[in-house]
Amino acid sequence: MKERARILIVGGGYVGMYTALRLQRKLKPELKRGEVEITVVSPDPYMTYQPFLPEAAAGSISPRHVVVPLRRFLGRCRIVIGEVQSIDHAKRTATLSTLATEEEGAGAEQITYDELVLAPGSIARTLPIPGLAEYAIGFKTVEEAIGLRNHVIEQMDIASSTRDPAIRDAALTFVFVGGGYAGVEALGELEDMARYTARYYHNLKPEDMKWILVEASDRILPEVGEEMGRYTVTQLRRRNIEVRLETRLNSCADRVAVLSDGARFPTRTVVWTAGVKPHPVLAATDLPLNERGRLRCTPQLAVDGVTHAWAAGDAAAVPDVTAEPGKETAPNAQHAVRQAKVLGDNLAHALRGEPLETYSHKYVGSVASLGLHKGVAHVYGRKLRGYPAWLMHRVYHLSRVPTFNRKARVLAEWTLAGLFKREIVSLGSLEHPRAEFELAAGGKPPTDPKGSS
Repeated sequence: MKERARILIVGGGYVGMYTALRLQRKLKPELKRGEVEITVVSPDPYMTYQPFLPEAAAGSISPRHVVVPLRRFLGRCRIVIGEVQSIDHAKRTATLSTLATEEEGAGAEQITYDELVLAPGSIARTLPIPGLAEYAIGFKTVEEAIGLRNHVIEQMDIASSTRDPAIRDAALTFVFVGGGYAGVEALGELEDMARYTARYYHNLKPEDMKWILVEASDRILPEVGEEMGRYTVTQLRRRNIEVRLETRLNSCADRVAVLSDGARFPTRTVVWTAGVKPHPVLAATDLPLNERGRLRCTPQLAVDGVTHAWAAGDAAAVPDVTAEPGKETAPNAQHAVRQAKVLGDNLAHALRGEPLETYSHKYVGSVASLGLHKGVAHVYGRKLRGYPAWLMHRVYHLSRVPTFNRKARVLAEWTLAGLFKREIVSLGSLEHPRAEFELAAGGKPPTDPKGSS
């Protein structure tokens, strides 16, 4: 390299973290000589391993073991905790806000770069449904997963304490919208957890709870195939979980879920997992986007028609060279981790003037957990169900979670969970840690619009 190269990585998720890790290894001599500088801008100081969120919500894994601290993992990178607001690639500048800029009140700051890696991920795709913003709960972050666990147990506490049958029924009705991985796995794990927890309530039984899965299409878990999707529907219904296909949520205002088939369910819990959309920062750039708002990319993971810009993961529309022309790789973790390695290699190749590699990976299949000892899988053409699929789900994700430290901790937790009983404690007060002190000081306790106390 002829001069110092400043690399800016936007996002600290799968692609951002794994790309930075790959660059640390590939450019180790240059980093030691000071010829390369890698800056990672992320809104959180950690990467969340999202496939473990359902188990974190069920209490099978501690929240701190679902995340990987970026500063420890990326020791040779500069980590900036903040949000990129816009990018002017023609001028090689990015505008961002950090905790410091908010405290200083001086407005956003600008950072310059030579090479750009865009990996901001995605956000929840919402619709203008009455009551959705006020009452629904998402399921994309570890905070949401733990908050949902606390919320479910709190609703059981409310139902156990009240004498009002209407309040009891609403507290014990749980509506999940979206039949993809997030919705089905979260529903399966939480229903399993709640059914176990009910044994410790003198006036609650599992049959008192109503679990409802709402899916707009005619199938759930399309990634595992039609046959496994039908099997999953059958298994969920055997657990008294209502699965409503070809049905949409029309409203959840006033804590009443109104469905497109005319059904109405008073409920204090609506979990929204109906898809994702590209991060808004992509629209605030001068880079080419496709009709879905994702970056147009080449098979080498460079932004199409632009130099010194790279992308992968949810933000990128990457051609799938293993399929027919026009097909793109699915925006999932399986591709994101592999794309990040190729992206890191190609960026190192570009800095050294070497030929670039083409990203090529044929989709091998999917695994999904439906609760403890229950799952479905379709891997390498083989279909598994029940305990074997659940075991494969755990083995696969244990092999994929970053760092040996996290692997060992997760394995230890699973082992201990098999020897001891589940924890059934709600720590909802953690969401408002100053509530008790504020009340003692003469203030008012905060209220949670989602229904938690």
